[in-house]
Amino acid sequence: MNVRIIPMLLLCCVVSLARAEDIQLQDNHPDRYVVVKGDTLWAIAGRFLKDPWRWPQIWKMNREQIKNPHWIYPGNVIVLDTSSGSPELRLLRETVTLQPEAREEALAKEAIPTISPSIIAPFLTQPLVVDESGMKDAPAIVSGEEGRLLLGAGHKAYVDRIDEDSGLNWQIYQQGAALTDPDTKEVLGHEAIYLGDARVSRFGEPTTIEITRSRQEIHIGDKLVRMPATLMGSFVPHAPDSEITGRVLSIFGGMSEAGRNTIITVNRGKADGLEEGHVLAIDRHGEALPKKTNPREHIPEVNLETSHDSEGKLIVNLAKEHGQIKLPDERVGLIMVFRTFERVSYALVMQSEQPIHLSDIIRTP
Repeated sequence: MNVRIIPMLLLCCVVSLARAEDIQLQDNHPDRYVVVKGDTLWAIAGRFLKDPWRWPQIWKMNREQIKNPHWIYPGNVIVLDTSSGSPELRLLRETVTLQPEAREEALAKEAIPTISPSIIAPFLTQPLVVDESGMKDAPAIVSGEEGRLLLGAGHKAYVDRIDEDSGLNWQIYQQGAALTDPDTKEVLGHEAIYLGDARVSRFGEPTTIEITRSRQEIHIGDKLVRMPATLMGSFVPHAPDSEITGRVLSIFGGMSEAGRNTIITVNRGKADGLEEGHVLAIDRHGEALPKKTNPREHIPEVNLETSHDSEGKLIVNLAKEHGQIKLPDERVGLIMVFRTFERVSYALVMQSEQPIHLSDIIRTP
């Protein structure tokens, strides 16, 4: 029995040490850091770690804490403790002399976000992706006041149907490009082009709405979707627990390349296990090159094929070898998922060593 226990203990120690050594600290990491207004969780993680998505490991967070982390506020002091041989972060909070109710409200407003709200805010409150059934069943504008065909902020419009229990606040959109899986060619959904906001002023058939905001011209036939609650959460950057692979579907703005702070769409969503805060690597697919026997002279490998003509003379043919060498996939960047739908997700490019292209590979880092 003892003989079996000792190897198991040694194995646990080796695994523990391997995990500790796997966390690479920045060469010039601080021993303590005071959080300031304007900080983001990703930026602070990058001060301590070479791989910011390992933030939960160095905080010793469990799954529940990753999904519902404690808030971090300006004035908090983050301390790095390496005394045990495994790096660990601890939080020291400064005393705040406010009434309990006021303190909670004030701190909630001041808590630092995971990534910059100015970049992703529109993507947290707009529809962005609508599946086939959502498009078909969504309420539609059937007429404008006084027969208007083009509508904007301040105008009334009439919608074919909205149930009274569906809420007052809505968003208006047009169907955009189909999001097609580059591997299976299956349509995963449609991009929703955000046009503006509306509020129901009278239910009925038709329902009357008032357009409260318009970003683009609104037309007859445009669709409505319920305005979502604010999705900005206190999620923590972390790697998925399982191996996830996929592709870059689209780059916001119709661009062919993406760089840091660009929004992209990927062909994986909630159904595939993706969640807000997941960090994924972007890899460039390695090129396939023909094999060569002599790299210095770049001479393709050949085979000799022999045969005889009708008179019995020997014929020698040169036949090229068709083998190929697959170059390895190369890491070109990191992305963080900030909004998930059933089969697609939106992510922000956090790092990019090279431009990110359509159909580049996404995978668990």
